[in-house]
Amino acid sequence: MRTVLALAAVLLLAACSRSSPVVPPSTAVGSALTAGVYAAAPVARLGISTNDAEAALASFIESCPRLLARDDTSGLTTQSDWVPACEAARSWPSGRARSFFIDQFSPVRVGDGSAFATGYFEPEIAGSRTRRPGFDVPVYVVPDDLTRGWPAGVPASEQTGRPPLGRVAENGEFVRYFERSEIEQGALEGKVAVIGWAADPIEFFFLQIQGSGRLRSPEGEVIRIGYAGQNGREYVSIGGVMRERGLFGSGPGQYPGSMQGIMSYLRENPADGRELMRLNKSWIFFRELRGDGPLGALSVPVRPQSSVAVDPKFVPLGAPVWLDLDRDEADGLWIAQDTGGAIKGANRFDTFWGAGAEARTIAGGMSGRGQAVILLPKPVAKRLAQEP
Repeated sequence: MRTVLALAAVLLLAACSRSSPVVPPSTAVGSALTAGVYAAAPVARLGISTNDAEAALASFIESCPRLLARDDTSGLTTQSDWVPACEAARSWPSGRARSFFIDQFSPVRVGDGSAFATGYFEPEIAGSRTRRPGFDVPVYVVPDDLTRGWPAGVPASEQTGRPPLGRVAENGEFVRYFERSEIEQGALEGKVAVIGWAADPIEFFFLQIQGSGRLRSPEGEVIRIGYAGQNGREYVSIGGVMRERGLFGSGPGQYPGSMQGIMSYLRENPADGRELMRLNKSWIFFRELRGDGPLGALSVPVRPQSSVAVDPKFVPLGAPVWLDLDRDEADGLWIAQDTGGAIKGANRFDTFWGAGAEARTIAGGMSGRGQAVILLPKPVAKRLAQEP
């Protein structure tokens, strides 16, 4: 999944915003049903373009096998609710994608529908499958000694829920796993397998925050990597730290409140930048991905300008979502195919923009507010939706 890192990526990006995001009141509730589900304008009035509908239909079809095999934690739908739409999608006439959504779905609004959306992308950075001069940043797989357990000082009465991540030390005691600074200083060198080696520690830091990406070698080989696990240590938003230190702004010694601004600071202040990055003790481990796209929480490839990360307590994974924001490039029809650690609450979204310079620019500066509706199968919407 992104995902875990939409995890973290959105925490960083939200911290970069010049003003804090307006969180809809409905984010305080626990699910779509408790937030309230209300009837919205018909699909035909949403202004879905032909191209938008075609891309969304393709992503919906890719989602159907998983949609029909998993439970909906939002409580809005069951697996059987999606059978008619998925069966219709497989044989829907080419060139009539817009009519598919009109025929199969009715929009509903969760809570007040006030949406906040950020963006993420698939970074491509310089890398190499083998270590060589200029390529020294290891891309580790999940270590064999990464496990869960209870530290010796935790009383049995407090050992509830899932134990924390860590490792068994040489003296037999369970301890926290190595943090970022220790890993950078070689704690795992020669002990954990690597997928490849990145050239730029700053670019790799941001790839870890995104949770997936590509390594491109000087010879043109592309290695796609995706999130496989993390060290269980604390995630710190370096954007939040920079804001607290007064480093964002337009004055002398200040930087734009964006991902690009953070990267400029890190490059222009290498020593302080390295220490700043090490405040984020979390380290991400990867696996090599095969296929034509990074995988989302549904275990299907996420598609540029079609896939969106959501909180599955409020949006069924696989459902179409319509966004109407003050950022026109994010307006349109999306398919909920991903989740994220910072994507929490009703009407909270993270839009996926693909790879490349343009995707990086859009995702890095995305902060849109407006309205959102979820498209549910018509019988479900009729059963659930209240009149506004």
